[in-house]
Amino acid sequence: MYINDLSPVAGSTHVDKRKGRGHATGNGKTAGRGHKGQKARSGGGTRIGFEGGQMPLARRIPKRGFNNIFAKPLDSLNVSVLERFENGSVVDVQAIKDAGIISHCKYGVKFLGNGEVTKKLTVKASAFSETAKQKIEAAGGKAEVV
Repeated sequence: MYINDLSPVAGSTHVDKRKGRGHATGNGKTAGRGHKGQKARSGGGTRIGFEGGQMPLARRIPKRGFNNIFAKPLDSLNVSVLERFENGSVVDVQAIKDAGIISHCKYGVKFLGNGEVTKKLTVKASAFSETAKQKIEAAGGKAEVV
């Protein structure tokens, strides 16, 4: 095989429309831009979110409180999912993924207190609610923040 034998996969490329090549092409003269106006000009057009001078939606809607753009949201799980694991095992993010409870976890897991725990488990997670921690420890397990 030589470099001159290579070609793109069939259907992956298409020929661009050639603008301004005569009226017979259907894209001659104004080249599909119409007559005059802002969008007909070179460099013409408006920025994203521009509404023709009307107050843009992003400025019309009220804003309240603080929005932390650097926040790393945790996936939340209830302690009831811990019943799937065997007594005495260590439960971390990888074990939860392997069990098929979550498919991916970008920033970590927080355990919430809904449900009951009857098994003695060592649970390693990014965060625990107060009730989740109490229920895990009441069952004889440990709640470790990692």
